[in-house]
Amino acid sequence: IGVKGLPWLSQAKKLTGLPVAVEVATSKHVEDALQFDVDILWIGARTTVNPFSVQEVADALRGTDVPVLVKNPINPDLELWSGGIERLQKAGVKEIGMIHRGFSNYGNTEYRNAPMWHLPIEMKRRFPDMLLICDPSHICGNRLMLQSVAQKSIDLDFGGMMLESHIDPDNAWSDAKQQVTPERLVEILESLVWRAEHTTKEDFITALSTLREQINHIDDELMTLIGQRMKIADKIGAYKRDNNITILQTNRWNEILEKATSKGESLGLSKEFIVRYFDAVHLESISHQNKVMYDEK
Repeated sequence: IGVKGLPWLSQAKKLTGLPVAVEVATSKHVEDALQFDVDILWIGARTTVNPFSVQEVADALRGTDVPVLVKNPINPDLELWSGGIERLQKAGVKEIGMIHRGFSNYGNTEYRNAPMWHLPIEMKRRFPDMLLICDPSHICGNRLMLQSVAQKSIDLDFGGMMLESHIDPDNAWSDAKQQVTPERLVEILESLVWRAEHTTKEDFITALSTLREQINHIDDELMTLIGQRMKIADKIGAYKRDNNITILQTNRWNEILEKATSKGESLGLSKEFIVRYFDAVHLESISHQNKVMYDEK
């Protein structure tokens, strides 16, 4: 629709008394949106991937006080996401928030954009005082999972969400499969359970403290065991170096991963977690062996 739609937003704002928001990707978009008194702007995923586009938007926002939300880039690259936020901060934008809309991912997945929840959690760690909201519509790509994804975002302490609604979803001009009617939107919102981040109940605090202490001990043991594993990897690297053998042994790696997946799933761990964990361990092991390989004997 382009600029033609901005008067519609102004009319909606006047009729409902609610703030309105719109996506911007260029300096002209910013100029037009501010001219029509749009309350909140957001930068889309396809803009976040381009630092030059983000900088153009940031420059156009200098001297304004409009809040700006930044969607994660299409690919799982936290540095791009952080970089976009930092460009806005340097331009003097005071109110900045983050939108988690999922990431493109190879392989079969039930989501349009895989949530990869660990990534927005890391962004919240980097920017603890910044609003983080979820976009279940783009994560799901369909109507069936909207409620469950929205609930999970709440359980992970997200501060809000974007849900797409249309009076006639099947005939929407874009993303029809993920749109819901206003009536269904109300049903979803009313079904959500909002939870408190903290409590003053002493029995809860005591029980939680005990369990967290157990986790701390286990984490310490895990770090010790991983350190021991890497020392063994160093020895293996030395043997490979002395016998002129390649670092990567594909058959061995497949054997480890297959065994770990079977064991992990029997313990209630997801395959996604097992593969991600062992990928990280394997890369660290290769790094250790590579260092040993080129150290002098």
